[in-house]
Amino acid sequence: MNRRTVLKIAAQTTTAVAAAPLLNFGRFRLFASSPREYSTRAIELVRRSNVIDMLNVFSLYMVLAPLSGDKNPTWLENPALIPASELQRARESGYNVLHIAVGFADYDSTLRFLSQWNGLIAHHSETFMRVDSPERLAEAKRAGKIGIILGVQDSDHFRTVDDIDFFCGLGQRVSQLTYNSRNLIASGSTERNDSGLSDYGVSVVERMNRLGMAVDVSHCGDVTTLDACGVSKQPVLITHANCRALNPHPRSKTDEAIRKIASSGGVMGITGVRPFVTAKEPTTIENVLDHYDHVARLVGVEHLGVGSDIGLDGYDALPEPVRKKLHAGYKASYGFRDKDDIEGLDHPKRTYDLTEGLIRRGYSDADITLILGGNFERVLAKIWSASAEAKVA
Repeated sequence: MNRRTVLKIAAQTTTAVAAAPLLNFGRFRLFASSPREYSTRAIELVRRSNVIDMLNVFSLYMVLAPLSGDKNPTWLENPALIPASELQRARESGYNVLHIAVGFADYDSTLRFLSQWNGLIAHHSETFMRVDSPERLAEAKRAGKIGIILGVQDSDHFRTVDDIDFFCGLGQRVSQLTYNSRNLIASGSTERNDSGLSDYGVSVVERMNRLGMAVDVSHCGDVTTLDACGVSKQPVLITHANCRALNPHPRSKTDEAIRKIASSGGVMGITGVRPFVTAKEPTTIENVLDHYDHVARLVGVEHLGVGSDIGLDGYDALPEPVRKKLHAGYKASYGFRDKDDIEGLDHPKRTYDLTEGLIRRGYSDADITLILGGNFERVLAKIWSASAEAKVA
């Protein structure tokens, strides 16, 4: 059964979708390259949702190429090199918008990365669209393109608050205050001490608020996370993390932090990175779904989203020498094991597997649509509107 036939069946079975839940009339093999089967309900939910992954770097290998020792130019450096098959995989993934933030810490590397992505988006405008305004959050899906949100998983490239204006001009719309370590702004999740935002950090948050750049605290320490929520006048995001109540990992967030994020109006994206999900084996997609359930019960489904923290493919698909070098860059507290990924969430079309899991857990169609992207679309639109409101004022 081909894709056109499946989608035709899905459309026929969901005529009254706005008035009633979708019904599951069968399972279908949606992609010829995979034996996985998905329900009509899951297929249609993904098809109609604006699916947003708030941490998906698209190609892990291209980002981590320096670790491979390969001196050949990557397609980030030369967009013409990207294979047509890679673009097709992105279009078939089910994702509509990807936040492609990386953990560069210095001005020059960040400038280069954002410039490269701007060039790639321009070169492949038939596939990609830069998403940097509330209107473009929905426009990418309507245009049948992959929306790209430019972000950075550190804010050390902000040498002064005026640099925030500069990088905003380059299209950056999300900035994580710090990565795992301490910078001039605040402390990261693996620092032994965390004193929250510095005076300069407060100025950074205030300027980000004014410009409409989202404050991300995914890798921040516990005190910094709470402090950012207290200082920010805009919703604060956890784009990609997990719940400390289920796994005592430094990259997990406490219930107090999750409540603070929710009270700010923010949203938390859940990762599928194995050591962040649980320290126990076996680790399955059900363990990941436990984190979705925990946030939903704690603060409500309207503060819940997706932040897979990988690319189209998982970390385990990387060449082993690259993966080992990547692990070596983190403290032992990260607790890496033989595998980094979780079966079912380690392939480009994992949004369908996640949707099936949310259906199994009893979430309604409306709630699943919010989780897949509706919540992040709402909060990003609010944050990004701040710059327009400031100009009017």
